[in-house]
Amino acid sequence: MSMSKSKRIALLGSTGSIGTQALDVVSRLPERLKVVSMAAHRNVELLAEQVREYKPSLVSIGSEKDAAKLRELLGDVSGLKIVCGDEGLRLCATADDADTTVVAVAGTVGLAPTIAAIEAGKEIALASKEALVAAGGIVSRMVREKGVRLLPIDSEHSAIFQCLQGENRGSIRRLLLTASGGSFKNRPVDELENATVDEALAHPTWTMGRKITIDSATLMNKALEVIEAHWLFGVDISQIEVVIHPQSIVHSMVEFEDGSVIAQLGVPDMRVPIQYALLYPERVHTELPRLDITQQSALTFAKPDAERYPGLELAYMALASGGTMPAVLNAANEIAVWAFLDGKTGFLDIQRTVRRVMHMYSPVAEPELTGILEADKWARLTATRLVEDGIG
Repeated sequence: MSMSKSKRIALLGSTGSIGTQALDVVSRLPERLKVVSMAAHRNVELLAEQVREYKPSLVSIGSEKDAAKLRELLGDVSGLKIVCGDEGLRLCATADDADTTVVAVAGTVGLAPTIAAIEAGKEIALASKEALVAAGGIVSRMVREKGVRLLPIDSEHSAIFQCLQGENRGSIRRLLLTASGGSFKNRPVDELENATVDEALAHPTWTMGRKITIDSATLMNKALEVIEAHWLFGVDISQIEVVIHPQSIVHSMVEFEDGSVIAQLGVPDMRVPIQYALLYPERVHTELPRLDITQQSALTFAKPDAERYPGLELAYMALASGGTMPAVLNAANEIAVWAFLDGKTGFLDIQRTVRRVMHMYSPVAEPELTGILEADKWARLTATRLVEDGIG
């Protein structure tokens, strides 16, 4: 891509945490980045503001009712097409004039549009974990067959991707995924039973959405990232390790066969990996915060405590089981986290619920997309029933 050419972006999840930060990056690089389509779930007011500012030609929202409200708010905007629902999401993901589709929608709702965008030959900038966690085999195969680029937005996977530039993937010994340890890294394990929602949401270094902040406290976000890394980098699960790094300055590391370890460092700001994915392979100066290494206190690293973070073991179990099991892990966790956020269960019930659902399930070995979606639905219904019955 030449310096003069603007990259055209389809943005799925524009009103979420990653979506709004992606738009901030676009605002900083108006000559380089243009949003041509955007989709949101239900935040009509914010979506309307975004449409007025970024002027996409196609926009989608979750329901027909919200689409009607959006048409009311944007009736004076010419040349704008408003669509809705799953089909609207697919249309935005595959917009004819888009070069890159940014997938930043939460949940398995992002799976089908990701696959549609790959089929349409779009470059994928992926922030949503579900596409690779639930359907890593399918997505990886399609990316290879279509010859499209899959660029990670997650800070940890972006770090590994950057560390591997110019390297032979066959010389990887270990991928070291760093984790902040979340809100409870220093809290006695026997006090976690009574942990409150507000305490769990008080993340020490990152500003993220509510669901992923809870996943950080349980380390389930890292568990899901282990599964993602397996598919993104073609590395066996035995070569992927998690390291607790509370300062969130080293975003991840790669150890090579010769003993060298390459790390990527930076301030904990998601706009940096977002910009890297959108402009890859270029690095362009913007006024984003920079790391002053001389102002850093000691950087510390530790092995995760299995008692404090039982969810990590569940990810390795899910990948070892294979097939649809990672989709079940992900779906059950989502239900359990929202049950905790809604005050229906305790903090430790999140992991108990996920483990119970996984033990009740027999995975399908080589599923198609329909099989993955069926497993996802089964896990959600089963986890919901367990929550309602008060069984963790």
